[in-house]
This record gives sequence, C-alpha cells and structure tokens, in this order.
Amino acid sequence: MSYQLTGLDGKVAVVTGAGRMRSIGRQIAVELARAGCDVVVTGTGRTPAHRPADEQEAGWRDIESVADEVRALGRRALPVVCDVSEPDQVDALLAGTLEEFGRVDVLVNNAAASRGGDRAPLLDLDVADFDRVVRINLRGTFLMTQAFARAFVERGDGGSILNISSIGGKLSGPGTGVYSASKAGVQSLTSTAAKELGKHGIRVNALCPGVTATSRLDDWSPEAWETYVRANLPLGRVGEPVEIAHAAVFLASDQAAWVTGQCWNIDGGQLTVR
Repeated sequence: MSYQLTGLDGKVAVVTGAGRMRSIGRQIAVELARAGCDVVVTGTGRTPAHRPADEQEAGWRDIESVADEVRALGRRALPVVCDVSEPDQVDALLAGTLEEFGRVDVLVNNAAASRGGDRAPLLDLDVADFDRVVRINLRGTFLMTQAFARAFVERGDGGSILNISSIGGKLSGPGTGVYSASKAGVQSLTSTAAKELGKHGIRVNALCPGVTATSRLDDWSPEAWETYVRANLPLGRVGEPVEIAHAAVFLASDQAAWVTGQCWNIDGGQLTVR
C-alpha cells in the first residue's frame, strides 16, 4: 500500500512568483496540482525580451506555460499578472480568485525580488535597491497574508499559508544585507501570523531553502557554485526545486495539520538544528 498525502483534492491554491522556468514557484504550483489543487499562478508579466536565454529558446511563456502544466495534470489554472507589493493588485488577485473558483484554501508567498544591485556591502548599498527588495520580499508577503487571511477568517474553514524565506535570513552573510534582513523579516512575520491566526484554524509556516538549482544561480559560474557546495553542504549537491515543492505540499496537507509557526531549512545540511 502506498502512502499518500490527503486533504488537497479539490482545493484552490495561489502561488505567487511562479512564472520562471527554473524556479521554486513553478514547481510548487505543479506539485500542488499533482496533489489535487486548482492553482492560481502569478508573475510580473515578463516580456520575452526580459527572459533568460534558455526560456527564450524553449519558447517559455512565463505564467501561461505554468498554467498549461497545471491543466495537463487535469486541474484548473488561472494565470494572473500581479505585483504583490501593491495593495490594489493584491485585492484584485483575491477577488479574481474568488470569482473564478469560489474559494481559496492555500496561499504560497513565493514572489521575491530578483538579484541586482542589492548584493553589495551595506556601506555601498543604494537605498533604492534596499527599498525594492523589502517592498517585494517583506511588504508583499505581508499584504498577501493580510488579504488572504481575512478571506480565510471570513469563510471560517481555516487555511494554510506558506512563506518561502531562505537560510539567508538566518546566515546573514556579507554582501546580502537587505536580502537577509527581508528574509529574516519573513520568518518573524510567519511566527506572528501563526500565533494570531491559529485560533481561526489557519496554519502559517515558512520554508528556508538553501542553494537550489534555479535561475538565481546564474550570477556565479558552475565552478564557483561547485566549490561553495563542496565547502558548505554536507550532502554535497545543490537542491532541486521539486524537493522544496515536496515539503510545501506536505505543509499544505492534512498530514501537517498540527504544524504551524515553523521555519524549516531545506538546504542539504548547510544549517543544522537552528
């Protein structure tokens, strides 16, 4: 007899920041669909010119391609362009989800600022880069949590919120000051939300991925990443997005019904215990 997760068949999940071909968000959306969810997939509406070469070569269509993958698994999909840092767009996303599906059960806050000038020493960090990262990573997570948790409370049937943080929020390495601070903020927000929303049957957790094979690794050479991995990860390899997605599906399932307020590392052993 095989072991199966339960409680997701026929549910509706919203996954933000899920349009990139090599990404955690895409894989979470697909695995939630595989578990039985209809999925709302959001992204920033990148044009082909703003997509990496491998996406252009593959004819990747951002959130439309992810929506097609969801539909291929027999589930309904709704692709929505949304800036999670803008309250009006968050409200429109919630309204559109309820209009299309009539309910929402799972929220995955995965949208995050792309790497850029923020990866700099604090003394050289431009305030515009600081504001951009905090606006998307932390403000966006707050706005989405607030809006969708209100809908969960109004319906009165609980819900699950999963925030994608990072071990960077625990490591706080040099040159990653605002990124690390924003992800530490996501972890703190997760704790507060879990404590406030538990009485409504709403569970709030976070995942903290380590080095994962997404397009975010493109800023270093493969050789540099290999050196870093050998030096820091006991399991000796980068993680795959689907491995993060498996944990996400578990946390949304009935089998995690007594798990809330947690920030789990999924990092090949780079961090242990904490």
